[in-house]
Amino acid sequence: MLLLLILLVLFSPLAIDIYLPAIPLMAESLGAPLLSMQATITGFLFSMGLGQLLAGPLADRYGRRPVALWGMFIYGLSALLAAHAGSLEALMAARILQGLGACATSVAAFSVVRDSYGPSKSGQMISYLNGAICFIPALAPLLGGWLTTRFHWEANFWFMAGYAALVGGWLWWRMPETRPTETHSEGALIAWARYRPVIGDPRFVFNASLCMLAMAVILAYVTAAPVQLMVTLGLDMAGFSHWFTANAVLNILACFMAPRLIGRFGPRRTLRAGLLVISLSALLLSLLQGMATPLAMMGPVFISSIGFAMVLGSAAGLALAPFGHCAGTASALLGLLQMSGAGALVGLSGVLVATPLQQLELHMWLLLPPLLLLLTRRGRRLCALN
Repeated sequence: MLLLLILLVLFSPLAIDIYLPAIPLMAESLGAPLLSMQATITGFLFSMGLGQLLAGPLADRYGRRPVALWGMFIYGLSALLAAHAGSLEALMAARILQGLGACATSVAAFSVVRDSYGPSKSGQMISYLNGAICFIPALAPLLGGWLTTRFHWEANFWFMAGYAALVGGWLWWRMPETRPTETHSEGALIAWARYRPVIGDPRFVFNASLCMLAMAVILAYVTAAPVQLMVTLGLDMAGFSHWFTANAVLNILACFMAPRLIGRFGPRRTLRAGLLVISLSALLLSLLQGMATPLAMMGPVFISSIGFAMVLGSAAGLALAPFGHCAGTASALLGLLQMSGAGALVGLSGVLVATPLQQLELHMWLLLPPLLLLLTRRGRRLCALN
């Protein structure tokens, strides 16, 4: 089961990270501004989040397996369309469609976690999945750089299509259906009555918002890193990949450490510690703003990656804990806030803030108010498992 879940959750990070080293070349090839190419990342994430409003109810009504398989088909088809794109507009359309495919695999994966592991262990399993996800940022830029150098930028999307075909075939043969028989699936697929019990729970809103704010830090880093490291500081593709990979390796270790912390200290204490780590990263980044060196950006990012692993595993498990009867719908809303919400926040801050480093700094500081709230009695109630 764990291997199946890992295969499902790898679709979205692969679609983000593998072509990052190729962004400058893609901008030149398509005749598009470099900053406009970054919109292919945020557009993908926004589409991935918004599409979960439909994918979640579909997973509750028809099952996790068919939703995952259809998502992989859409993902692979859109990757082929992206490989043949001759303009930025065509590429954006393909990326938005690809986000819809990726959202289905993500909803299926998190629904299976809640189905199979229950409220107490879901956070630990989500942390393990996050650790697996972090292998992609560690390896994908290296692979993407090689594919781009050897075969041009389109090869990155051919690789995504091949991954979807191979994993889709394997999951067709091996993936079981885990949807509980008592799952609530009646009524319209997209209706307020379906989402109201989830969105009306303060525990869900608080913890899902923490997932959104933590994901915004990662997204701000991912969108800023190519510009800051390759354009502003002049690193080549190999230099960028090395820094990016180093952070991903650290994130892997942190994500596999987080379940042990959750099991030993509980999700609330782990969550509080993670928020503190990210806040300290924000302070360090503020102090190093004037230094024109990769370490001035990547040092605070390294530290924040540890906090990110602690926050995301704890908060996601706490957000899904009360909703075993509608795990697909709850997972969809969590994904919507985490992906589309983070994409919208980063898009807005990109307009309001002058430089990528200042944008990253802002998103790190946004985790400080929730940390202060967790120190209160109300904050402790928002992190209860039942």
